Amino acid sequence: MNRLIIIVIVLVSFSCVKKETPLTSYQQWHTITFPFEGPDASETGTNNPFLNYRLTAEFSNGEENIKVRGFYAADGNAAETSASSGPIWQVRFTPNKTGKWTYKVQLQQGDSIALKDDNIAGETIRISNETGVFEVIPSDKEGADFRAHGRLVNHKGYFRFEDSEKYWLKGGADSPENLLAYEDFDGTYRMQSANDEGEAKTNDTIHSYAPHIEDWQAGDPTWKNGKGKGLIGALNYLASKQMNVAYFLTMNIKGDGKDVWPYASPDDFTRFDVSKLAQWEIVFEHMQSKGILLHMVIQETENETMLDDGDTGPMRQLYLREMIARFGHHLGMNFNLGEENGYAAFTPISQNDAQRKAMTSFITKIDPYNHPILLHTHSHEPHRTNVLDSIVGFKELDGLSLQVDKREGAAEVMETWKTKARNSRHEWMITMDEIGMWHTGAQADSLTPNHDSLRGQVLWGTLLSGGAGVEWYFGANNYYHDLNTEDWRSRDRLWELTGYALDFFQQHLPYWKMQPNHELVNAQGSYCYQKSGEVYAIYLPEDHQSVISNSKVITINLEATQKIFRLQWFNPLMGGNLKEGAIKTIQGGGRASLGPPPIANQDWVALLTAISE
Repeated sequence: MNRLIIIVIVLVSFSCVKKETPLTSYQQWHTITFPFEGPDASETGTNNPFLNYRLTAEFSNGEENIKVRGFYAADGNAAETSASSGPIWQVRFTPNKTGKWTYKVQLQQGDSIALKDDNIAGETIRISNETGVFEVIPSDKEGADFRAHGRLVNHKGYFRFEDSEKYWLKGGADSPENLLAYEDFDGTYRMQSANDEGEAKTNDTIHSYAPHIEDWQAGDPTWKNGKGKGLIGALNYLASKQMNVAYFLTMNIKGDGKDVWPYASPDDFTRFDVSKLAQWEIVFEHMQSKGILLHMVIQETENETMLDDGDTGPMRQLYLREMIARFGHHLGMNFNLGEENGYAAFTPISQNDAQRKAMTSFITKIDPYNHPILLHTHSHEPHRTNVLDSIVGFKELDGLSLQVDKREGAAEVMETWKTKARNSRHEWMITMDEIGMWHTGAQADSLTPNHDSLRGQVLWGTLLSGGAGVEWYFGANNYYHDLNTEDWRSRDRLWELTGYALDFFQQHLPYWKMQPNHELVNAQGSYCYQKSGEVYAIYLPEDHQSVISNSKVITINLEATQKIFRLQWFNPLMGGNLKEGAIKTIQGGGRASLGPPPIANQDWVALLTAISE
């Protein structure tokens, strides 16, 4: 064959080979929002887009398949436009593994089809981009950003990043509980001011967080031409104090604030406010980038029977499905079944044990990401025990969001329920989330500069008794209280003290392997956390010298080990590096003296670490 002809044939053959289109790349642990164009709909349309349509997606990387629900998104840009109608539907997905992924989506229409799980109900509606392929590459994030670490799950009673052996301890704000009652969110207002005995007083004004506008930084998110700076700035401030959690209600209709709900109208539980929820999502995304856990409380004691009389019926199912479809993709988040859930004399209209369990089971079934599920408790006995004794050991409940009225008993309550859960063969995660009394809580720094009882009995006491974290409740009768706080700087010193404790635990203790044993130390009011024979952390109160039992020196019982331990001291008032005292090593085998701490007349934490047999 002529050489020229051969060359031409070869060139033509190469030109006919189909070039593979590069895959769109996304980063691991970064949320991907997939938009799909489908039928025109409206929040108020006759054919309810929240109830009579069901968007489902399945993502696969060849090893695992993850099914998630989508949602109606109006024009796809409702946070900016406040649109309530349009043809856009969305799915949010956070890939946990690198490599090639595929997806397929299906939109179906039918009467109340959103409440159904079967694959055959309804009529399939054609939408754009029903299938696709994409690539996931490693995350470029670092620091506190959850996108640098992955998803938080419960592992044997503690937060742990799902794809690593790294554990995580929380500390931050339990107040204001109505964090989302923010004037820059669409459709947000207070239905009724509160002046009732037993709850925080309010007027018609909702949050602006004006003192924190100065904390907003260039490049931070806003919406609608600059809205959101106050709340975004407040979260920046909280993160700047190394705090990593914020508690908030997503529905307080009939509750204390009466100013937060996800619905287009507070009296129609079948239709959601698309633009408001899109604006919430902007804030939630920013919280994740700052390493702030979303402590999502789905109801409170006054409204726990508002949906379906407390059952997990159609309205509760729809509410939970929407919350998970829109926000379940976040990495750092836990669900809270409701504030002060269950019967008490002061709140007799309440969910019962069967209803609590049904709600927990439903969330477990529909949440593809395995977020921890906690139950907020009553503050004292017998109300707390009457609820918890019937659910301890229930496998689908991850633990407790603990409320305690008297701070001097907080550590004991924590240890009691950790022990009960362990004895039930289902370890509970328990976080100390609301300390009383109800009217006082954590006061401003101006009233309690070093928060002495909170610092010792609650912060150190509960963490050294097995707690997975601490949040601070601001009380009902303070000037800046649980509903009206605008400036988190009112507790600036409290955030610092909390940060010191978190740093100590993260840097020096395998706390997820430790157990409380307060009786080892002879000073009353002290707390001891141990991994026997390896490490001991002992909190000694400021007046420890005056409360030593039967001795003039502080001692620890080390009869269980013959090892030698290095003794160092941590200053809970100042944080920083460990310090040495008069005694530098301690011999096991009996009761040993800790000697005096580096400085008298303040509380200290002693750290004993084994250095030899």
